[in-house]
This record gives sequence, C-alpha cells and structure tokens, in this order.
Amino acid sequence: MSTQKSRAARRRLPRVLGIGVAGLCALAYADAWAQPVPPPPVPAEPPPGQGGAGGAGPTGAPQGGSEPGTAGQGGAPTEPPLMGEPKPTGATKAGEGGAAAAGAGTQVATDGEKTEGAPGEGEERTQKGEVAERPSEVYAEDWWTKATPVFDLHGYYRVRAELFHNFALGRKDVKAIWPQPPDNDFIDAAGNRHQVALCGDDPLVPEACESNTQAGANMRFRFAPELHISDNLRIMTQVDLLDNVVLGSTPDGYVNEPSSLGGYHVVARGGYSPTGAFVSTQWAPVSGVNSLKDSITVKRVWGEYATPIGQLRFGRMPSHWGIGMLVNGGEGYDADYQSTSDRLMFVTGVKAWDLYFGAAWDFANEGAISAAVNEQQGQPYDLAQKDDVDQYVFIVVRKMNPELQRKALREGQPVFNGGTYFVYRRQGLVNELACNTGEVCNDASLGQSSSNVSAGYLRRGAEAFIPDSWFQFMYKGFRFDVEAALIWGSMENTSRLAGTGTDYRNPDDTEDPGWKIRQFGIAGEAEFRAIEDRLRIGFASGYATGDDDLESLVPTGEGLQPQLTANRTYSEFRFHPNYRVDLILFRNILQRVQGAYYFKPSVEYDFLRDPDGQRVGAGAGLIWSRASEFMQTPGHARDLGVEIDLKAFYQAKDGVMNDDPDKMGGFFTQVDFGVLFPLDGLGFLQAQKDDYAQYDPTNPLDTKIALMARWFLGILY
Repeated sequence: MSTQKSRAARRRLPRVLGIGVAGLCALAYADAWAQPVPPPPVPAEPPPGQGGAGGAGPTGAPQGGSEPGTAGQGGAPTEPPLMGEPKPTGATKAGEGGAAAAGAGTQVATDGEKTEGAPGEGEERTQKGEVAERPSEVYAEDWWTKATPVFDLHGYYRVRAELFHNFALGRKDVKAIWPQPPDNDFIDAAGNRHQVALCGDDPLVPEACESNTQAGANMRFRFAPELHISDNLRIMTQVDLLDNVVLGSTPDGYVNEPSSLGGYHVVARGGYSPTGAFVSTQWAPVSGVNSLKDSITVKRVWGEYATPIGQLRFGRMPSHWGIGMLVNGGEGYDADYQSTSDRLMFVTGVKAWDLYFGAAWDFANEGAISAAVNEQQGQPYDLAQKDDVDQYVFIVVRKMNPELQRKALREGQPVFNGGTYFVYRRQGLVNELACNTGEVCNDASLGQSSSNVSAGYLRRGAEAFIPDSWFQFMYKGFRFDVEAALIWGSMENTSRLAGTGTDYRNPDDTEDPGWKIRQFGIAGEAEFRAIEDRLRIGFASGYATGDDDLESLVPTGEGLQPQLTANRTYSEFRFHPNYRVDLILFRNILQRVQGAYYFKPSVEYDFLRDPDGQRVGAGAGLIWSRASEFMQTPGHARDLGVEIDLKAFYQAKDGVMNDDPDKMGGFFTQVDFGVLFPLDGLGFLQAQKDDYAQYDPTNPLDTKIALMARWFLGILY
C-alpha cells in the first residue's frame, strides 16, 4: 500500500511544482526556510471568447494580414519576464499547480500552532530522495530532490506559398529597389538591353521573354523544447529544421563548391542526373554545397535560474521589448527575422507593485576569434578586446500578471503597463575588410593570425545611447500601445579600409569633427474589440526619421551609405524588419519601415468562433505610406503608395499540447491578397522619362500596380 501511495505522490508532484517561482520569491522573506510553502491565490479564468487584450483572436494592427493574435500580445515584453509565475510545463496544465497547493491545506497559524495537514512537532519529515504522501509535506529545500525533469514542447510547422507580381513597380533602374526577374527581357534606364530572347512557340525563332511574376513556396519546422529541471531551473532552446527552405531548391544533381574568384560555382552534373529536367528527388540542404543553410539550425540556447531575489538568465536568448519596433524576438509563426542576444541578464522587482528592474551585459560583437579551420576541438577565445562592441542594457518596467490582467479587464478596471529599455554601446577598433577567396588579406576571417588581424585594424570610435520607452493602456475591449526610441550617438571614422587614414576632421567646420547619429522612431497601435471579441477595429501609425543626404531609402551598396552633402549626421531610423505593417511595400520591397511614416486603419471579424479555439474569419487593412524626406525617394515626392490588404483565415480546434490561452494551437491556414498602388514618390522624374523615350519609345516609363497572393499552412503546438 505504501508503494502505491508513493507512486501516486510522484504523479501529483508536478502539481506541487505549479506554485513555481512565486513561492520561491515569497520564501526569501519568510522567517524560516523550513516552513511549508503557502499556496498562491488562483485567479478566475475569463469566460470563453473574453480573453481581454491578450486573447488569441486575430487583430488588424499592425500585422497587416500576417499574424492573427500577435498584436494583442505585442505589448508584453519578454524582457524582463514576470518573476514568480512559472509557465505550466507539459506535466502541469495551467491552473493545476495552484489548485493542488490550495487543496493541501498547508497554513501556519498566527499564534504559532500548526493547522491540520502540516506535520506537528516531533513528526519526522520526509527524507532526502523520498516523496511525501501529501503535497503539504514538500519543503522548499527539498524541491530539488523531489523534482522530476520535464520536457515542455512548443513550436510550429509552416508552409507558405507566395506570388509576387510587378514588385519592380515598372521601374527599369540598374540598381532597382526590387531587382528585375532574371527571365525578363527589358531595356534599363541607361539604354542597356538585358536580353532574354528565348521564349515563343518556335524554338528556331525565339522571342523576347516577358516575365514580371515571381512565385514559390518555403517551409520551416521550429522545435522549441524547454527542459524543466525543477520549478526554478530550466534550459530553453530554439531549433529550426529546413529553415525557410524554398521548395524545390535542393534537387538531386545540384552541387556547388568554392570558387577561386570568390563565392561558389556549380559543379557539372553526373550521368544519372545529367539535366534538371530529369530530377527525381530532393536532397537534404547542406551549407555551401546545395544551400546557404544546413538542414538543422540551432538558433538559441539559454538557461534560467529563479533565485529568492530575482531571475538569472544566461546564454543565447531572444530579445524583445514593447511592441517590437526596435528589438523583436520574432516569436510569431509567420516571423522571418528575430533579435537574438548573447547575454547575461538579471531581473528582480517588487511583485506586489508589478514593478521590475533588469540589467544585462551583451556580447554583441567580439571581432576575430582564435578558431582555426584545421582544429575542430579545443576552446576558441576572443583575440582582442579593443575591437569588441560593448553593450549594456538596463530595464525598468511595470507589467501586470497576464491572468490578473484579464481578470481586471473583465471586471471593468483599467490596466496600465509600460517602462523604459535603455541600451549603451561602444566600439573602439574595427577590422571590416572584405577579400576574395585566394587573396592574401588582413581581414578578420576564420583562422586568421593575430598579426594579420592587427594589420587590418582602423579606429572606429563609435558610441551610442539608445533609450526606448513603451506604454500600454487597456480598458475592457480597448487597447492602446505606443513605443518610441531615440538613437543618439557618434563615430570618429566611417572608413572601411585600414591605412586609408581617417575622415574625423571636418573640412567644412573644423570645430565640429566626427560624424553624428541622430535617429528617432515611434509606433502606435489602437484596437477595439466587441461582440465577444469577434469584431476587431484597429488603427496603427508609425514614423521613422529620414535623411535627405542619403541617395535612397534603402542601402545601395556595401558599408555606410555616403552622405551626399557636407552634412555629417546620419538620421534615417529603421524599424525592426519583423515589425510587420503590410504585405508588399514595407514587408518585401523596402524590407522594413525606414525613413517613412504610415497610417493604417483595419478591421477583422470572426464569422465562427468556438470556445475550443476553432475560428473562421476575414480582415482588411488600408495602408497609406509617405517618405519622411522626399529627397530620398526615386520620384522626389513624399507619397510612396496606398496598399490594400485582404485576408481570410481558418483555425481548427486548439491542440492538446497548447497550455497557453494567449497562444494559438492546432491547425491554421490563411489566404492573403495585397495590391499596392505606387504614387509619385516611387515614380520617375520627367527628365528620366524623356531620356528613356529615345531608347524604347514603344514602352514609356511608368509605374505599375504590384500584386501579392500568399497561402499559409501551419500546425502550431
């Protein structure tokens, strides 16, 4: 009988661990560690369909038809985490830990007498390695010996099919914002013919190929297991399999090898696959052979240890703040970019006030290391300190517990969250030479000697102060988020080649040497939910400073964009590329919001929404974008374009492995369609039209409407 009881206690033990880090932090202020752990209160769960602003329903701002449900979570920073509230593991479902602890009846009376359920004086406590019959007999110092490691599995698998049409917008520049498809025959603005005369019905009389469409599909399997060693100690990972591999891009017979001129060249096909027309299978991606990535990519591994006074994080971990305008963890199922930091971080705070403080030391860029190509073992080390990018992060944030937040919103109470994320970074020396294969070069490549690295140094003298503030207000079905960031810095030298001297001296103003960095960005989101969260009306807007001394909104070459005038200030601000606003202009053509501002109203509605997670809905958004500095645009005008994005989505019942009510689970599919109407800012100058008429009078220069269609298929868990 005692054996059966012991086994039953082991099965109940994960419930005891559900008291989590909250109990650990509370014990720091207790009179004695030997006292039983008091259970935390269990807040009531919201009724189905009323998850508050953090619910899993789709939203129209700011994702632009990309990721339903992410904007509602966007205001919750992953840095710092909520202390004292562990995430339920695979062995402990949400709410079970508190219920189990509460049912144990473990209390300490104010007069010193122990209540029923606690061992009395003279009773023997459970010995090390044994499991108590009652959860109330598990003591804080025994947690380590009583805990059983548990894997908690999360991630997703996705396949995305996409079609781009006229993404070059009718432009025929040599350095176009979006390059022409290689199977398109055209005459560029300089009068050069890019001939692809291989189409038509007659193989003996081929005709010019006309193609303005690009289409394909890609996939990713993200595997993010969490190893919970005990209730206050865990190891987190993120591994991607076939990460954004383009379907059909690794056929049998397709092999590359390094070229003596730099890059790669294709190896001749073998006799069993002499031509691509006879392809019979796909090979696994191998970096440098048939792909730029390996089949398996380990992106993050970090540890978390909850001490009585705070949480310690160490390793390669996600970095996210506010709504993700500046640093973005890229956790969404449709994400392609992410902020990842090699970091040592500690977070503490006053839980009663929901106020937290954090500090981090980042290893942003260490420069050349000692790793050698012909030595695969041993311990590489950083060759020098003066070329490191030193980065320090400080955080002050007020963030309410998600469950208590939902409860407050359900009861009609306002919720305020917000804080400041401050970054300081600097770099003294730098070696950023780039050489072709086979050249003797003093760069910082792998296996380079210390003397060669030293010969390639130049003085950079870069320094930056980056404050980023975030504020969130929620009341019933209304949510408002705003994030603003400033980058205030300087550089002594913008050169890239060692031995070329320095451009620190200002020939136009000797009293104002060096180079300045003055950049500012702000983004806001507002959302109103009604009809049991079925209807979501949103509005999003953002602004990023531009630079009228730069040639283009996007970088046109290697290194820093050269200033075209005597101005020595870099002022173009760039949002994080994973902060999605639309489908075409900012997401793909410009690749991010930069040097521009936008306005976006949106609406979504769930035609079907069940408590078990099943949903069917649709949404629409309108985005008007303008340049902050008109001189940066090709047409020297502020208006960039007007884009209309539409979507329809279906989510099946939530998966059994999903224990987070704020996240989606199970099967999900979505169809998106976008159309971009380019305006004068993306057009042509009159002089360009006149010059081009002499090269191709039958096809005058004019912008064209861009279209995009995409189909997303995913399984989330």
